[in-house]
Amino acid sequence: MDNFTYYNPTRLIFGKGQISQLAAEMEPFGKNVLLVYGGGSIKRNGLYDQVTAELQKMGAQVTELSGVEPNPRLSTVKRGIELSRENGVDFILAVGGGSVIDCTKAISAGVPFEGDVWDLILKKEEPKQAVPFGTILTLAATGSEMNAGSVITNWETQEKYGWGSPLVFPKFSILDPVNTYTVPKDQTIYGIVDMMSHVLEQYFHHAKNTPLQDRFAESVLLTVMEAAPALLENPENYELRETILYNGTIALNGTLSMGSRGDWGSHNIEHAVSAVYDIPHAGGLAILFPNWMRHNVDTDVSRFKQLAIRVFGVDQEGKDDRDIALEGIDRLSAFWTSLGAPNRLADYDIDDSKLDIIADKAMARGEFGNFQSLQKEDVLSILKRSL
Repeated sequence: MDNFTYYNPTRLIFGKGQISQLAAEMEPFGKNVLLVYGGGSIKRNGLYDQVTAELQKMGAQVTELSGVEPNPRLSTVKRGIELSRENGVDFILAVGGGSVIDCTKAISAGVPFEGDVWDLILKKEEPKQAVPFGTILTLAATGSEMNAGSVITNWETQEKYGWGSPLVFPKFSILDPVNTYTVPKDQTIYGIVDMMSHVLEQYFHHAKNTPLQDRFAESVLLTVMEAAPALLENPENYELRETILYNGTIALNGTLSMGSRGDWGSHNIEHAVSAVYDIPHAGGLAILFPNWMRHNVDTDVSRFKQLAIRVFGVDQEGKDDRDIALEGIDRLSAFWTSLGAPNRLADYDIDDSKLDIIADKAMARGEFGNFQSLQKEDVLSILKRSL
């Protein structure tokens, strides 16, 4: 395996009723709070009232930023920065899913930054400090609750980029599976696809001697695949919500990437697609990832074969390694489709008219992909396969 240093300072507070820990966790950071949330689901399910009651108990002065988009936008980040500066905010509380947390991370770094926060997201500048923040998670998906990554969309320029900094790890994250009971079916499906995609991105690497890392990744995939169909039939089953919620965190908190460097090419292509069409991130991944796999199967066919056998139970008899690998990819795509995820760009009314624009946006920072470096012609091939 590759040399590595592991660092994750986020305190994970997991289980039923753990919102009772909120005041104690916030106490060291101050009481002037920016409360960040999305479209209002936390008001409909009662979580907003619980959170504000806890904040009132501790005497917090609260400023609210609502309406964070599913693909959080730069304009919303800037609004949060302005509110924080105007009100002297010393702590930010994100209540929602990965989009709310990603937006909060950008606000956190942007408040003390004297320039344009977009320069941080473009990686032209590095943040030197950040406003501390915590999260209360409502959606099992991105893992943003226990990592230092964020994705922000500049809708005016149709650009969407991932960025990160060790300064924007959450100080704490409260995960109560009950808060995910009312997540709509489509969002639950997208969350499952997203966390599985995170595992797969990390699975495709060239590091040697990673048997434990491989088994970790495979066990997360198998656990999610076992629980997902049952959860969609029983959305208020605590044990199933608990299982999926925990897997989403483990999928992207650094545990699976110790000693190896995953690819992340599919994510880069999807960011370009949703920058142009504003589709759900995981919906795009469900379409693109299997086609990235088909495009790159010969890069290391043994890796795809291992996944096919260990996770998707492909029978090896009478097949060569490539056939086994391709059958595994087909089974992955079929599983996601069986849950209700899309499998063609046409499912979002996307045709070939803007493929060149998408490919150019994907290539904006040059060639990409750690398992297999992609050029524009590769991106176009994957997009065309995905139509």
